[in-house]
Amino acid sequence: MTFTSSKFGVFVAIVFGIYYLPPVRQFQIQLLVLASVFFYGYGQPELLPLLLVAVLGTYACLVLAFEKRAVWMPAGIVFNLVLLSFFKYKFLFVDGASAQLTGVAPLDFLLRLPLPIGISFFVFHNISLLVDLTREKRPALLKDVFLYIIFFPQLVSGPITRAGMFMPQVAPKRIADVDFVEALKWILIGYFFKLYVANNLNEMTSYMDFPLYETLRTQDRWLLAVLYGYQIYADFFGYSSIALGLGLLFGYRLPINFNLPYISASFSEFWTRWHISLSNWLKTYLYIPLGGNRHGAARTCLNLMIVMTLGGLWHGASLSYALWGMLHGLLLVIERPFLALFQKPGPVVQIVRIGIVFFCVTLLWIFFKLPNFDHALGYLKGMFTATSNPNPTKLFYNLALLYSLPVILQHAGLGIWVDGRLRRFEPYLYGALAAFAWLEAGPDAAFIYFQF
Repeated sequence: MTFTSSKFGVFVAIVFGIYYLPPVRQFQIQLLVLASVFFYGYGQPELLPLLLVAVLGTYACLVLAFEKRAVWMPAGIVFNLVLLSFFKYKFLFVDGASAQLTGVAPLDFLLRLPLPIGISFFVFHNISLLVDLTREKRPALLKDVFLYIIFFPQLVSGPITRAGMFMPQVAPKRIADVDFVEALKWILIGYFFKLYVANNLNEMTSYMDFPLYETLRTQDRWLLAVLYGYQIYADFFGYSSIALGLGLLFGYRLPINFNLPYISASFSEFWTRWHISLSNWLKTYLYIPLGGNRHGAARTCLNLMIVMTLGGLWHGASLSYALWGMLHGLLLVIERPFLALFQKPGPVVQIVRIGIVFFCVTLLWIFFKLPNFDHALGYLKGMFTATSNPNPTKLFYNLALLYSLPVILQHAGLGIWVDGRLRRFEPYLYGALAAFAWLEAGPDAAFIYFQF
């Protein structure tokens, strides 16, 4: 059940209709937990026991950690990392195509289970829960823990909400406190960027896949690399916006996950604007515990490389993902000595820096789009080798600009200008977004981050 399906709309309407009824007020948390279980189980019912094990195992370690934090908090973290590693990286060690994997029936059964949707996200929630609540010595009820981990707007693809931010919000909600205007704005913007921008661009960027990219001209490969950068932004920004709006409808504020990343003038700035919740999680629970920047320049650079490489591998067991993260780490390391030289850059220098960051980020998206390392190298090779292949039938330069325009205008500051000068026309603008999302939606495509 995806966010863009009519079934999901019916599901949300039913849950929302019940949620604020006076007799249900004291059972709102239980209702959201049951709704989230239904939402997750609708797509993968066979994996509901795994979700239950993950939550109960984490809760057991949490309770025990209040008595002996030095033992049970690390044990809970290891428990969750083992779950993540087993399901996400198992086929690095066994051949998934083999008729007999290990010969041990129970283990073979587990190995043949599909990758649980959202496991990367709910495992990070579990770790945040263990660290934050035991540090603050704040006990939590099981139902509250369930809600934090499996709250359906953020369950599949985030944003990754820290327990210290979410748990204080767990309380009975009143419909009078809901900011419907803000919630609906986020939801509408999210659907517009997903349906109109991302889905339409997806029809073109499908030519980046092997072997279709072998039919592309050199300039087409460059164009598609840029379009994929716009697509993945619109896709994930769209999901995060919908999740934020849905959270507000039920009285919970989730963190903003994107802040115009393509106007970043440095790679460190990019990672404060792109997938902000993941960046903050890696900084809080990995970079700082490794020592951060407190032990000299060499150790800082090593920590950056470790964190970014592991951040790449978090997306999947692939050399392409690892290299994507590693190269981002290398760019962070390379730019560090130069950041102090550009504290107050002029407009020309600033534009050049933004262009360099965008160019490098765009090239690295190719490793993200093509997890098969050989395919990624093949695509890159064709970007620097002239070819005379015909233009693909679904690649239209005028439509590419049309579907990319919302991302470009958003990053150019149109939203700020509209808020400042055209406030009275805002309802018409949102009406136009709704019309485009409905009438010009691209072919249905799963959210990119669902695979993680």
